[in-house]
Amino acid sequence: MTDYASFFRSVAAVAAEETLPRFRAATPVDNKLAAGFDPVTEADREAERAIRELIGRHYPGHGIIGEEHGALNDGHDDVWVIDPIDGTRAFISGLPVWGTLCGLTHKGDAVAGMMSQPFTGELYYADESGAWYEGPGGNRRIETRKTKVLERAVLFTTTPHLYEGGKRQRFDALESKVRLSRYGCDCYAFAMVASGHVDLACEPGLQSYDIVGLIPIIEQAGGIVTRWDGGPAETGGDILASATRELHEAALAVLNG
Repeated sequence: MTDYASFFRSVAAVAAEETLPRFRAATPVDNKLAAGFDPVTEADREAERAIRELIGRHYPGHGIIGEEHGALNDGHDDVWVIDPIDGTRAFISGLPVWGTLCGLTHKGDAVAGMMSQPFTGELYYADESGAWYEGPGGNRRIETRKTKVLERAVLFTTTPHLYEGGKRQRFDALESKVRLSRYGCDCYAFAMVASGHVDLACEPGLQSYDIVGLIPIIEQAGGIVTRWDGGPAETGGDILASATRELHEAALAVLNG
């Protein structure tokens, strides 16, 4: 068993050196899309560069997949998957619900991962030893809630406007079943599921770098995360994370009609 805690602290630190000075500052924003809006900033690019350099020093030869700088040696059994700023729209809007994601896959399975929010000073991470939180309120092991029925569940999503076509009706059906829903949290929503503050996080159309770093945190905390069709979440897609298996099955039943 490998203890990744110190490495994840280092990842969080080098990323924060690039992101925090540019947060709530006059940071230029580029658009990746010819039609639509997919923002990227210097903070995204430089934070990923710093993380890739750190991985190269600690784990030479491992593969890397990053949102901003692409793939390197991604046929290796061990591949690091990076999203330097998950929630760039929140970042450029001054909202501290973005985070730095970094996860390790072994033969395609997510085995260790982290989410850091440097503005609030929070780090969530997991490996084979469990899921952990470090930050305000004290360091501790984290666990999901024990909610098993939709009528008592709290649901997070970034925004219903991301659900296109029939997916919006399916999400609306799920939202109508839960006790409370909230919007606008990006990766922070999944960390809240893992740490026992909410019960469900639902997102459509994620990429691998949006979710790989979060999968081990949720699973080691006692939760479950899959695609809507029940398949593995590591490759991205329409994703649901739940506090318990019973709740997950109930939510998937609604999403799948």
